[in-house]
Amino acid sequence: MNKKRKGINTICTHVGEVEDKQFKGAVSPIFMSSSYAFEDVDVKRYPRYFNTPNQEALCKKIAALEHAENALIFGSGMAAISHALMAFLNVGDHIVLQQTLYGGTYNFAVTQFEKYGISYSFTNGWDSEDFEKEIRPNTKVIYIETPSNPLLTITDIEAIAKLSKKYDIVSMIDNTFASPVNQNPIDFGIDVVLHSATKYMGGHSDICAGAVASSNEYVHKIWEASICFGGSLSDQTVWLLERSLKTMGLRVKAQNRNAQKMAEFLYENNDINAVYYPGLKSDLNHELAKRQMHGFGGMLSFELKESINASEFLKSLELIKPSMSLAGVESTMLLPVLTSHSLMSPKDREKQGIKDGLIRFSVGIEEVEDIIADIEQALVKVKSKTMLV
Repeated sequence: MNKKRKGINTICTHVGEVEDKQFKGAVSPIFMSSSYAFEDVDVKRYPRYFNTPNQEALCKKIAALEHAENALIFGSGMAAISHALMAFLNVGDHIVLQQTLYGGTYNFAVTQFEKYGISYSFTNGWDSEDFEKEIRPNTKVIYIETPSNPLLTITDIEAIAKLSKKYDIVSMIDNTFASPVNQNPIDFGIDVVLHSATKYMGGHSDICAGAVASSNEYVHKIWEASICFGGSLSDQTVWLLERSLKTMGLRVKAQNRNAQKMAEFLYENNDINAVYYPGLKSDLNHELAKRQMHGFGGMLSFELKESINASEFLKSLELIKPSMSLAGVESTMLLPVLTSHSLMSPKDREKQGIKDGLIRFSVGIEEVEDIIADIEQALVKVKSKTMLV
């Protein structure tokens, strides 16, 4: 009988630590060496082989968080995504990708696959039927992202996992927006889980990292490709990421609560045309999100009324930072058209429903009353400027 799985905060705090055998310190010691012995040792360690003491320990923590057998960590989220994809795709293969994706993933597909002889298809939606229509005899991977960046669309994880198994296709998911606190895709049958660990795993806007979690077999396959590509993570950053993961459960749950309140506030605000957040009962995917998520996350997007200039609104904020990236303890906003999805053509952004005035909102852990007050003062300021013009 399997032992009862430890709670999320216990896993965050205790699993995957490096024991300090010499001084018995409460936190993991850091091993900065890039050169290790090769004779009379059980493991030949080298940073590019993802097996330094700190790397190995952190992978155990991430695997436990995602209910996986094993994990790997990388220098960035895109390193994790690209290494995983290229481990399973060869010349002549085909991949089906969800239409609504992070701009970096979309750009990787449209600029890199063809030069390696890999064909690809984007779905017209995010239902399993949309994916099945695009499957070909040479399809090897189905790739999804839920909640998606930046419109928070929700894809049925279990349906995609079943579809993938029906056709003997590897299923992959970008789980960054949810984090392991809110969603565990492996429990629904997904094969490979990907993260930009820069985001909720890091949580303090001070490191860049990526992660993959999967079965021992699939992690080994990704490892075989990754030792050639060389996207390993420095042990200094590994140590910082382990430190950050200790508080991830607490941080993300606080961000969940704040994001729910912010989505409800914005939904009722007359200056807002649309709010995208699966925690809203009015959201088309609310019931699906409830079935597969433990919490609705700290990310949302919204559109201002056409008469309110989005750039001027962001410049008028005093507490919330107009800043790239997401998931730090501080609240941030950005325009996807200028940042996360700037590499996409206007036509492709239009297909995804990303308008020029769409604002992506990463909700932090501040007092929600202070966040609301900042948005209200910014709206007053930008509207008064418009009236003067």
